[in-house]
Amino acid sequence: MNNPRTRQILTLALPIMGGMLSQSLLNLVDAALVAPLGQDVLAGVGVGGYAVFMLTALVMGLSSGVQTQVARRHGARDYGRRALPLNAGILLALITTLPLTLLAWHYALPLVSLITQDVAVQPVAETYFSWRALAFLPVALTLCFRGYWQGIHRSGIYLRIVLLTHLVNILLSVWLIHGGLGVPPLGAKGAALGTTLSVTLGALIWAWLTWREACPSGFIFRGINLKDLHNTLRLALPNSIQQFLFAISYALLFWMLGQINTASVAAGHVLVHLSLLLILPGVGLGMAAMTLVGHSLGEKDGEAAHRWGWDVVRLASIILALLGLPMLFFPDLLLSVFLHDPQLVELARIPLMITAVMITLDASAIVLNQALQGAGAQRFVMQLSLSLQWLFFLPMAWLWGVHWEGGLLAIWIVQLTYRVINSGLFVWIWQRRRWQRLKV
Repeated sequence: MNNPRTRQILTLALPIMGGMLSQSLLNLVDAALVAPLGQDVLAGVGVGGYAVFMLTALVMGLSSGVQTQVARRHGARDYGRRALPLNAGILLALITTLPLTLLAWHYALPLVSLITQDVAVQPVAETYFSWRALAFLPVALTLCFRGYWQGIHRSGIYLRIVLLTHLVNILLSVWLIHGGLGVPPLGAKGAALGTTLSVTLGALIWAWLTWREACPSGFIFRGINLKDLHNTLRLALPNSIQQFLFAISYALLFWMLGQINTASVAAGHVLVHLSLLLILPGVGLGMAAMTLVGHSLGEKDGEAAHRWGWDVVRLASIILALLGLPMLFFPDLLLSVFLHDPQLVELARIPLMITAVMITLDASAIVLNQALQGAGAQRFVMQLSLSLQWLFFLPMAWLWGVHWEGGLLAIWIVQLTYRVINSGLFVWIWQRRRWQRLKV
């Protein structure tokens, strides 16, 4: 891969990777700030945060739905119409999140009760979830704006706004949790309010920047036609369904681990969070591939689009392999940071080494998943991903890990097999090139 292409990929991907990394720390910040308030409060914030994650997944597809169309129009030099998908995304965000917010506000307790049955934790989780739910619209709008700016190759703005948002979140949350300046200590409610207000500020900054620069491209001042609305919904819905069921699948995975023993749950939490954290660079590179593929197809250059996919896969494989080396060669040292019981470290050692291999082999699927969405294949990507996850991985994990009593190690071996098959299928589909004929 020549240096100019690598630099172009990294120019797009690095800000996204940094922004996603900091975004993944959002719930961790709240957890760290409320930790001194006691175990029940800490658990309640964790449960409420997971409930927020599951419902937010329902609007995650708005980002790729907007980005795919904007990148295609940007590549075709259709600058006067490239913001029209953003307008459609904003309308869909309003239609989706307003009833979702009302549902979460009025039925917070039944929703969090599906995740935890601990009566001491439920009231805290209910409060935290209710106030975080007020940010569903700002989050959805942020996803739309992010898709637009990444589609026009200006992803650096994302990182700057996310960093500012997190700084404000920390300052507000510390104040509201512990009180001061006439405000009483609000505990978990203060943590939720700090996060909600900071996310809302971020959405307002996005809106101001877009207003300032995107009006010539049709932002706000051009009406939304049914075709733009239909295309954005068609592209966004499969990804949102995929993300929501992905969140549900992890809830099922932890339920399975709970059927084995408590030690497996504790070790599994560490393994899952480490793997999700370490694949973020791959996801960021995949989002760069989405833009590059969409741009090339807008230029009617299918060969360049195909080449971009492989260039990003190679770079992602190298980066994920390097990140996995400490997990492969120093598993005990890494696990000891999170697990202080030697028996838990022993239980998680081989699964962590499997995770190191797994994230490297998964690079092709992570990148080509996003690249195919850049070509407009969201529905097919959803069907393939969910079929393997729900018809192979989850049933086999239960059968071998729980029913046949293979335990945590068996579940991780099944997961490795699932990832290998998943990557192989995405490579095969990419090589067939039928995606080059899709209309957006």
